[in-house]
Amino acid sequence: MHGIANTAQAQAWNGYEGAHWAAHQDRWNAVNGGFDRPLLDAAALRAGEHVLDVGCGAGATTRLAARAVGPGRALGLDLSAPMLERARARAADEGVANVSFEHGDAQVHPLAPDSFDVAISRFGVMFFTDPVAAFTNVARALRPGGRVVFLSTAEPEGTEWLRAFGALDDILPLRGFGATGGPGMFSLADAGTATGLLTAAGFHDVRAERVQAYGTWGRDAEDAARFMLESGPGRHLLEQVDADARALAHVRLAERLRRHETPEGLRLRGAGRLLTARRPA
Repeated sequence: MHGIANTAQAQAWNGYEGAHWAAHQDRWNAVNGGFDRPLLDAAALRAGEHVLDVGCGAGATTRLAARAVGPGRALGLDLSAPMLERARARAADEGVANVSFEHGDAQVHPLAPDSFDVAISRFGVMFFTDPVAAFTNVARALRPGGRVVFLSTAEPEGTEWLRAFGALDDILPLRGFGATGGPGMFSLADAGTATGLLTAAGFHDVRAERVQAYGTWGRDAEDAARFMLESGPGRHLLEQVDADARALAHVRLAERLRRHETPEGLRLRGAGRLLTARRPA
């Protein structure tokens, strides 16, 4: 692995957070997979193209891209060694041969210049300490006229799982939880901020569109509440309170989620910011 600039995020995604996502990759894909269609539709991938997947995680979108561009190739780049291990294993299991993965920080990783037709990301671009450096690095890796299609999280108010956590504000220390400052899941929630950063990195034709999709968080309210509280953000909050408060948080969150139960599972609506741009020709 090459140098790391984003050390705090590297620590998180190679620690508990990354291990949790790697161990539960199918569950996280059930949460986020509703956004695959708008991402790939906007990317308009064509056979023979080369794709860079930024913050690829366990590689679900990288494999989708690889299938779409064959005989072209897809490269997934991520900070998280645990998730990349799962990404490589799943690609091998599924027989996706035109995909590869690299462990690195998109802010500084030495990507071959002028080598990709398109860069995509499903919720992998919100965690940079220096987003302009990361986007500039991605721009250099694109061929002239190459395009980016990034999905980031939109405003917290449009995210039902975060609103559900609001029911715990008298139990858990939620101050700052869901803040729109960066780096973090809502760092690109503001369309003006996101488009400004891409413009500063040298991209043209920068646009931001709000999109929505439903995700499945668990079998029922109890299962979904447990999963949320065992995720990185939930675990961080629980570590700051005693056992009684932890138990109460689970009960309260399950009660709040029960209204979202369906025969297909516990489903919540999320809001995304679809960012598109081009490197100047």
